[in-house]
Amino acid sequence: MSNVELFTEHIRKGYSFKGNFIALGKPMLDGELIGTTVAAPLKMMNRHGLISGATGTGKTKTLQLLAEGLSDSSVPVLLLDIKGDLSGIGAAGTLNEKIAERIKQLDCDFISSKYPVELLTLSNEPGVKLRATVTEFGPVLLSRILGLNATQESILSMIFKYCDDNKMPLLDLEDLQKTLQWAANEGKKELAAAYGNISAASVGTIMRKVIELQQQGADKFFGERSFEVDDLMRISDDGRGVISIVRVTDLQDKPKLFSTFMLQLLSELYATLPEEGDIEQPKLVMFIDEAHLIFNDASKVLIEQLETVIKLIRSKGVGIFFCTQTPTDIPASILGQLGMKVQHALRAFTANDRKAIVQTAANYPETEYYDTKELITQLGIGEALITLLDEKGIPTPLVHTVMYPPKSRMGVLTKEDISELVSNSPLVAKYEELVNRESAHEILSKKLETAEEEAPARRKTAAAKEEKSVLEELGDNTVVKSMMRTAGNTIVRSLLGSLGIGSRRRKNWF
Repeated sequence: MSNVELFTEHIRKGYSFKGNFIALGKPMLDGELIGTTVAAPLKMMNRHGLISGATGTGKTKTLQLLAEGLSDSSVPVLLLDIKGDLSGIGAAGTLNEKIAERIKQLDCDFISSKYPVELLTLSNEPGVKLRATVTEFGPVLLSRILGLNATQESILSMIFKYCDDNKMPLLDLEDLQKTLQWAANEGKKELAAAYGNISAASVGTIMRKVIELQQQGADKFFGERSFEVDDLMRISDDGRGVISIVRVTDLQDKPKLFSTFMLQLLSELYATLPEEGDIEQPKLVMFIDEAHLIFNDASKVLIEQLETVIKLIRSKGVGIFFCTQTPTDIPASILGQLGMKVQHALRAFTANDRKAIVQTAANYPETEYYDTKELITQLGIGEALITLLDEKGIPTPLVHTVMYPPKSRMGVLTKEDISELVSNSPLVAKYEELVNRESAHEILSKKLETAEEEAPARRKTAAAKEEKSVLEELGDNTVVKSMMRTAGNTIVRSLLGSLGIGSRRRKNWF
């Protein structure tokens, strides 16, 4: 057999599956297309993945192609759209010169199609409002996000415990801030009696970190009505999976809020969904565009939390795909959890670029058909090196693939398109209403107001008790008692006189 025949058989055997699959493109060897198909088995899409490559090499189109294939297979999809160029999946694609050339090259059909899309937002952008309460985060997850040390985390846990025991919901950051202020001042003795002493300095540090999160716009995210993860897993009337797009174009400079949302969503999915084991297709697949934003400046503890969730969530039937420029953007501990890798071209402009290319090539299976380090720099737009897991969990051969074009629009939706989507959404009205029920802020404010109103009466009662105690100690010493009362009356008259309201002047008021 010739080298081409051996390669063709090698790829056909590696990418043939019994169950459903998503067609990705056709293999290429020595500049020539081979007549077989490179595909991804639907069963293994919950084993996570990576789409990487330099700007303009076709990463977004690959992400779009995968999302379309999942939706066609009745699998709901969640897209985190940082740049704003994924919304076009909600509109039908148009046949232009480049797409026509790719169709001719691959000898495939092109059926223009728009997909069922739901727009979600963390800010004031049009779409379904995403919110979660502070209580739903819990002290452990919130401590990870805030970067607290062990002492500060224990104090935060104490605050949560107190609020839980006293039926004081922590709904938004205002509730948390009010409770922290109360704990460091008026409530210090009460907390110490029930749970132990707390450090005012540690509370102050927690407060500063909460304010830092608040300054990144977290006020819009924390609160009610809380988003229900079941609404991410809907099937449209025509049987396709709904593609939910979280538009976070205004969060590129707010990585902490982006990480907060990501971690909370993954934790909520893990806590809510039942164990599924090995299933024929995933229940939900999430794509995170510009994934380096999650990991930039992330603490070691936060990375460990993400690694744990990613490792465990596949058993719930959820797949996670990261889309970024180089695999080195992803921590090694998480990169090792990713079963599917789609590598678009990298550019070697600097010494650091060449180093990254060597590291990237080392992440892929060895092959006798390609010089991986060399090929990574020579891939054309819409071409990629692919390896994934077959239905038995075995890595497939590395293959240079010319990708199929997406069926939907390769561009953004217009304002009119977005308005139409939002107006037809069954979820916008459900989550538009901002619920502000009584919570920790209101309960503590009332508690402090009541205490302030009752303070004079308490002081008067305390003074009376003290005077009674003194008189009881004096017993029958009537002379001293008389002197005490006389002295008291004299002081009172003196104070009244200084205010000009003595008994004589009172007669002249009328």
